[in-house]
Amino acid sequence: MSTDIPKERSSLSTLKGLLPFLLPYRRQFILAGIALLVAACATLAIPAAFRQMIDLGFGHNGKGNIEHVDLTFLALFAVACVLGIATAARFYMVSWLGERVTADIRNAVYSHVVTQSPQFFETTQTGEVLSRLTTDTTLIQTVVGTSISMALRNVLLFIGGLVMLFITSIKLSSIIIVMLALVVLPIILFGRRVRKLSRDSQDKIADASAIAGEILNAMPTVQAFTHEHIEARRFADSVENAFGTAMRRTRARSLLTMMAILLVFGAIVFVLWLGARAVMNGTMSGGELGQFILYASIVAGALGALSEVMGDAQRAAGATERLLELMEVQSPIQNPAHPRALPQRAVKQTGGASLSIRDIRFHYPSRPDTASIAGVTLDIPAGQTIAVVGSSGAGKTTLFQLLLRFYDPQSGEIQLDGVNIRDLDLHTLRNAIGVVPQETIIFSANAMDNIRYGRADASDAEVMAAAKMAAAHEFIEKLPEGYQSFLGERGVRLSGGQRQRIAIARALLKNPPLLLLDEATSALDAESERLVQGALEVAMQDRTTLIIAHRLATVQRADKIIVMEHGRIVETGTHASLVAQGGVYAKLAALQFNLASEHT
Repeated sequence: MSTDIPKERSSLSTLKGLLPFLLPYRRQFILAGIALLVAACATLAIPAAFRQMIDLGFGHNGKGNIEHVDLTFLALFAVACVLGIATAARFYMVSWLGERVTADIRNAVYSHVVTQSPQFFETTQTGEVLSRLTTDTTLIQTVVGTSISMALRNVLLFIGGLVMLFITSIKLSSIIIVMLALVVLPIILFGRRVRKLSRDSQDKIADASAIAGEILNAMPTVQAFTHEHIEARRFADSVENAFGTAMRRTRARSLLTMMAILLVFGAIVFVLWLGARAVMNGTMSGGELGQFILYASIVAGALGALSEVMGDAQRAAGATERLLELMEVQSPIQNPAHPRALPQRAVKQTGGASLSIRDIRFHYPSRPDTASIAGVTLDIPAGQTIAVVGSSGAGKTTLFQLLLRFYDPQSGEIQLDGVNIRDLDLHTLRNAIGVVPQETIIFSANAMDNIRYGRADASDAEVMAAAKMAAAHEFIEKLPEGYQSFLGERGVRLSGGQRQRIAIARALLKNPPLLLLDEATSALDAESERLVQGALEVAMQDRTTLIIAHRLATVQRADKIIVMEHGRIVETGTHASLVAQGGVYAKLAALQFNLASEHT
């Protein structure tokens, strides 16, 4: 299954994709529809009341009946009251629907995106996703909360006004229908261009958001290389590009509106001129002409409003298209149809889990010609500590990603406690694994919540115990508000070593049967490393642990050391046996320990 976002689909039919989000709120739609129908009927009753007032109230020769005038104006006021109440009810209901449906779409899209594998984020920028979650859903809110209601209202007014036009004068109405048919065709054709420009405009805004998101997440690097002006200019160029596309869309939409108004009203004015001549000839009463003029105005106004609504609908179609594209992306990493359970030992998280890796081969989807793992076979008994060493790019971190099923190997299999990990529910698998990643992630929350991320139901005492094991308790207690101290976005208020100890505490709180340490002590100073190393040794007891480390001093006491190069295991043994072999590990050890002795 592809994680690539598909492109361009069809026109306004794309809006049908919103139906699953609209159907749960049928009751609200029915209530809004009733209010809409009542308001439309009240609007269509006004011209008929004016005809009565002109023909019966004023009478012939300008002498009328005052009672008819009074009754007509009372009726008009009653119609206005009904119109006001119905319009307010319609506005409230459709606004509620717009807000509710938009919230549901945002939740659905976000919930879908967070289930995607890392492969999706290799090719999709975070800013692009955020743009679709914010800008595009706002456009849909406009359509659901305003445009659909306006469209239905004006369709009712158009149809109702048209019917009343024919009742008033078949001849004039026939002429106006023919003329309107001739002017609507160019409006529809021009509307297609507006839709394409709307899609382009949204894409350009998403590009600008992607650039901004990327740079704001890398501000220390940008400032360290004094690229502030360069990045500001790059963002400005992207914004200007989006502005230019938006203005092309605005010009096209302005022309569409102008065409609609000129052509439609031009046709109506011509027909009304014919009607005025009919009154002069005595073939039509003044009240009938007045009624015809008002109904013609309603029909023309409805058409003009529909052209405006069409512009919003075209933009919303593009937004819906982009959101549905995200919803259609399927992660290649799927739960099995009938997941198996892990043996009871791993489920209880007492003791380590055995791991068996059988001839796995893997290349990243973005680098199909380069093998990151090339035929690795490895058996790890429960409770052992295995160190994985090698130069950068040897495949160590990739091996961890395959264990977590962030990716699946192209061939071979991985078994956890004798169960193929492809047969396990993803949550079952990942709940059995604790990870301390190379790049520490700290969330915008306090220290307590950051550590509790390891196990959401952990008590405060359990969180503090994990922090003590990770040598984090002391520095957390010294923070202004202790465990309740906000750590800043991405942990900017902490040092690298402090962030690393928070991550270690998080993994220890989870207490999994399999622990993956990816350079877990890489960001620590000598004293912190000594404290954390002692804590990790306690945590690794009766637990299967895989350690990635460039600093060989941290892995000397491992039960087994695996040396990787170019995605293959090239050496296996203990520290002493590998040094004695005089191979790759011996060279790495000689280099590191010689350098260390030179600096002592």
